[in-house]
Parts: sequence; structure tokens; C-alpha cells
Amino acid sequence: MKITDITELQADGGWRTLSFLKITTDDGLVGWSEFSEGRATPALGAVIRRMAAGVIGQDPRFVNRICTRLRAAVSGTTGGIAAQAIAAIENACLDIKAKALGVPMHELFGGALRTRLPLYWSHCGTMRLRHAALFEASGAAPLRTLDDVVALGAEAAARGYGALKTNILLFGAGAPRNHQPGFGDGEPGRNVDRAMIAGIVELMTAFRQGAGAEMGLMLDLNFNVRAEGAAQIARALEPVGMGWLEMDIYNPDVLSAIRRSTATPIAGLETIYGRSALLPYLAAGCVDVAIIDVQWQGMIEAMAMASLIDAHEVNVASHNYHGHLSTLMGAHFSATIPNFRIMEFEADEPAWLADLVTHPLHIEDGHLLLPERPGWGADINEEAVRAHPANGAG
Repeated sequence: MKITDITELQADGGWRTLSFLKITTDDGLVGWSEFSEGRATPALGAVIRRMAAGVIGQDPRFVNRICTRLRAAVSGTTGGIAAQAIAAIENACLDIKAKALGVPMHELFGGALRTRLPLYWSHCGTMRLRHAALFEASGAAPLRTLDDVVALGAEAAARGYGALKTNILLFGAGAPRNHQPGFGDGEPGRNVDRAMIAGIVELMTAFRQGAGAEMGLMLDLNFNVRAEGAAQIARALEPVGMGWLEMDIYNPDVLSAIRRSTATPIAGLETIYGRSALLPYLAAGCVDVAIIDVQWQGMIEAMAMASLIDAHEVNVASHNYHGHLSTLMGAHFSATIPNFRIMEFEADEPAWLADLVTHPLHIEDGHLLLPERPGWGADINEEAVRAHPANGAG
């Protein structure tokens, strides 16, 4: 079996572009993976195309050989876009290998430990606020006041989700806003004042009021505050009883100090690529929950990272703000590792997103049921992708 063609497809994902990699072989088997070329990863598709040129003619079932050579070629620039490009090729090759054997992906990694995977509603309220027209047109309740946040918390509970995660949404004077200077939208000092802390506490208290005492509440700070502000927010949220406070900080000692300073559980590490980079964070005891993205790391490396994390007595949450194929990729990972906590899931999506895959996700009472079809469990519907061309959204 040899690879004869590698093709990139893109589709409108509503508030972002969804990107897919298709690897075709000479015996007709096709492998799929998902990647994300957004504002944080410009030109990722071009990097994939450059790397993929050297893979044509190789046997996709020898995944380790392919990926080891690709990593060696970029050993001076490990992580980031290079890692995501290799992951896209790796994940599509694994899809072919599993299909060739006629088994679901998890069987390549020892088989599933669980087939019913708890989900948390990610960006709960964030996208309704940032892309109000998109979601209100599909019938979603608007998010304009804290009373709307209370109602959204109740909606999450009614739909069976046991946990939800939001971002810094502030409802003070003027229109509500999503605070995100860490992504170039605001003052780069990323300072936090008392009014902001009070607004964050009000936000999470409103979610608690609507969702109830049993709902796991998470807040993702991303890169939007510095360590000083993150520590203040963590302590201020202690009375709310958070599931976790998530943050991205590229300093193990600083992140560890924040964790030790508060009773609020800390999650993070999604942007750390590979075991070597991950090890200092685990040694410093930085997080209560480690977050891993199969789309970014590649399934093989993600499994190895989860094993290392397990050796440090830490659980793993699967990261995913992408499309349904990426959700399935995370599902096979989550089903197989022993130290699984919960899967991230975008519950607010445009109606056509489900059409982009050949088999719909099976979600029941806030849980994803693991498919047993060969490979990831679904392919990309190319006709649907063509019907919803990418519009340049990040």
C-alpha cells in the first residue's frame, strides 16, 4: 500500500474555519484527520503541504517511521505549527491503518476502557456573545445580561451536561464583552483590576445559580491575564466552588506557585507540545488537570503524554474546540487512557456542521458514545464541505 495523494479541504465552521486532511492510497483506502488553520496557526496548511510532499509513495501503515522522519526534519523548530502539521499527517495515516485492519482507532492502542464519555460544554456563552447573529438566527437564546447567563446555566443542566466552561465575559457598563487581550484584542499588559475580578465572580455566580450546585464550573483565562491576576482570580472564585480555573502560562515555577496559592483547582498545558516540553511542568506540580489535544499532538504522542501524566497522578481532559472529526479523534484517545477526566465539546454549533461528517456524533445526556466503526468512526462528507465553503473566519 502506498500514499498517492494528500489533499486539504476547508469548510465554513460558523465562527471559525474547519480544515481536513485527506490521504488517498493506491488500493483505494482513504484516511482523514482534522487540523486548524486559524489566527494562532497561520499558514499551517502550507506547512502540511510542504511536509506531505515527502510522504507520497510511502506506506501509511508505517506511521512511526513516517512521523519520526518528519520530526527529525524539523528538530530545530519543534512544537507549534510544525508539531500540528506532523500530527495532521500522522492522524490521517492512523485512520488508514485502522481501516486496513477493520478496527476502530482505540483498538490500535489496546482497546477502550470506557465507551460512554462525559462531555463539558465549552465556550458556554462565549460564542453566543461574540457571534450573536449566527446563534440567534438558529434560535439560541441571546446573551446580553447576567440574567441570560443564569438561563444559560439552566439550559446546560437541562441538556444533561455535568460541566460547562466559559471565558472572561464582562457585563458591566456598556455592551457585554469577551475580554481577550492575550489574543491581540486589548492592552498587552493584561492587567486585572478589582472591577474585573468582581465581574468574573458575578459571571460564575450567575452560572452557578442557573446550573445548580452539582454542575462543574470551569473558567478559561487563556493568555488573557498575567500570573498576578490569575492568582487573584483563583482566590476570588474559591467560594463559587469551581471545577477548575484554566490558564496558559509558559513558566512551570510560576504556574506551580499559583496552584499552591489557592484552593481552586488549576488546569492547563494544552499548548505544551510533546513529552520533553511537558516534563518540567509535571515535575513542578503545575496542574490538577492536564489538557491534551490529539489534533495538535498526534494520537501517538498524545498517548505517550497521557502515560507520563498518569505517572504523576494527574488526570487528563481532552482539548477540542474544532469540528466533529476532531471530537471523534479525542474520543478514541479519551476512551483508551486510564487517567481520563472529561472531554471538551462545542455544544453551540451551526446546524450544518453535523453534515460535514458521514456519521453523526451520538450524544446522550451529556455523554458521547464511542463509535465502533473502523478508523475514527466517520469520514468527511466532501459534498457537504463544498456546499459550505470556508469564509476566512479564524
